[in-house]
Amino acid sequence: MCGLKSIRSASGVFSVSTMTPVSDPSSFSSLSKCATKHLNLIYHVDFDRHVLKGKVALTVEVLEDKFSSLTLDSKDLKIFKVSANGQAAQFALGTKHKFKGSPLEITLPFELSRGQHVIVEIEYETSPSATALQWLTPKQTAGKKHPYLFSQCQATHCRTMVPCQDTPSVKHTYYAQVSVPRELVALMSALRDGQEPDPSDSSRVIYRFRQPVPMPSYLIAIVVGALESREIGPRSRVWSEKEYVDEAAFEFSETETMLKTAESLAGPYVWGQYDLLVLPPSFPYGGMENPCLTFVTPTVLAGDRSLAGVIAHEISHSWTGNLVTNRTWEHFWLNEGHTVYIERMIARSMESEQLRQFKGIGGWKELQESVKQFGANNVLTNLVPNLHEVDTDEAFSSVPYEKGFALLYHLEELMGGPEVFMGFVKSYIQLFAYGSATTEEWKNYLFTYFKDKVEILNKVDWNGWMHTPGMPPVKPQYDTTMADACTALCQRWVKAKEEDLTCFTEADLKKLNSPQLIEFMALLLQEEPLPLLHVKKMQEVYQLNGVKNTEVRFRWLRICVRAHWEEAVPLALKMATEQGRMKFTRPLFKEVYNFSKYSEEAVKTFKEHRGALHPVTAMLVAKDLKIDG
Repeated sequence: MCGLKSIRSASGVFSVSTMTPVSDPSSFSSLSKCATKHLNLIYHVDFDRHVLKGKVALTVEVLEDKFSSLTLDSKDLKIFKVSANGQAAQFALGTKHKFKGSPLEITLPFELSRGQHVIVEIEYETSPSATALQWLTPKQTAGKKHPYLFSQCQATHCRTMVPCQDTPSVKHTYYAQVSVPRELVALMSALRDGQEPDPSDSSRVIYRFRQPVPMPSYLIAIVVGALESREIGPRSRVWSEKEYVDEAAFEFSETETMLKTAESLAGPYVWGQYDLLVLPPSFPYGGMENPCLTFVTPTVLAGDRSLAGVIAHEISHSWTGNLVTNRTWEHFWLNEGHTVYIERMIARSMESEQLRQFKGIGGWKELQESVKQFGANNVLTNLVPNLHEVDTDEAFSSVPYEKGFALLYHLEELMGGPEVFMGFVKSYIQLFAYGSATTEEWKNYLFTYFKDKVEILNKVDWNGWMHTPGMPPVKPQYDTTMADACTALCQRWVKAKEEDLTCFTEADLKKLNSPQLIEFMALLLQEEPLPLLHVKKMQEVYQLNGVKNTEVRFRWLRICVRAHWEEAVPLALKMATEQGRMKFTRPLFKEVYNFSKYSEEAVKTFKEHRGALHPVTAMLVAKDLKIDG
């Protein structure tokens, strides 16, 4: 990461320092003094106590002379002992911050100079309430026989399972050994490197993993459960409990085609293996791009056409996010905006340009919804927000994804179309590969790459796009071919008087494919709530209560609750609790809570199910429902 790197761009040679001095408002660790190069992890997974007993050895490169102390991030960890190059080192935990955890301050028993390395070894244990980890009881799994553990470190939760420099500006390789009960399987965000009986306990087995590509701490991931796998391609397997595994193998059969398409756009896939893991329903996100092992929600298995979008998105992160990483979470749009851009380029290659345009329209709508929820003057709707004293979980929204995509699409139009702009994105990836970038560095390279179009770039309202809250200064002009049918049907329902309701028939939906049906629902949610009579008629002719597709069902139940259809309330609460994907769970709880007659019911249901929800989901739903503590 240190030193200079140069690349021949369309306009000559462009040099970038891959180690600009950095400060990260979300981390306590010493970033200018030292950089972690490798982690060696040993875990003993204790399902009885809900803790990981751990030992980590960090290989740290010293970046300054007279180096004798360092600070790491930690949160709710019990630290037993620390050593440096095998000698005991003094350590202290600083004051606990409300969401950043406690700085772990380590004093070395010697002094080092710039360029030297030190191995810092820490023995510790995680807390049962570690926010990176969710421990599931057997009854929360599909098989009902064995417990299950999974992690979710993004953005700042790795520090609850490993004391580390928990910042995306630092990248390191890792090796791990994980001891688990022998009837279970452990996987990590790394290449599998064999297994052996645990020499200290014959009822356990040790799984080994190696990650030879440097990556940030938030991509460290672990899962332990009764897992099986099926091969789905030359470099891919799908993993899940056996109850899901064959369905998952069928649903993910296009993975290799998608990987090859992504490589043709963005360059070689450097991570070796690309496996997928289908998690239990409480997993809080649609997917998580853990290297070598993408985590996916089981909600995408319910006959859901948006599955392809989720997988294309996570595959795209292998370049933008994992290979080139936002230097701090304030530049999160560099990860997500580019990933959505590549994801939609994959859709363009595998399906059609019209589908890419249609997805752009849907994304703009999601951005409008996020801006409405946060408030148009909220600085968290800036493309580049200030995250000083802001909890990254509370800042999370579709803004970095969809405002980021809209900017890249706008630039694509100005610079000469998709092929031309994808050339820039590929070049940007090559330049910053294995490192991290800031918005300023990205923008400087954009101006260098398109040096013959600088006059056009100078006319872009950069401040409006980057540092101004609310919707972007320019709305892209998308091709509405696929959206027109959705808009027309939505308007028919909005304008229909009671006597017009007889003219709706099941044939209306026969003309729409699955993404169009989702868009029709999304459009209705942007309108004033429909009268109850209309919604009941919609159910009568379209039979929407029977639709299994989770994206459709989620929007349909919101439409029903908004129309104050009381029969929909238990269905909405059931969907909010039988899975835990935040995209669905939070709005469904909010919708019921806003139906004043059922506000208490929403709170009561949440409290009953809180223990089964992921800790981050539970924290955010409690905030939505105005419950303290």
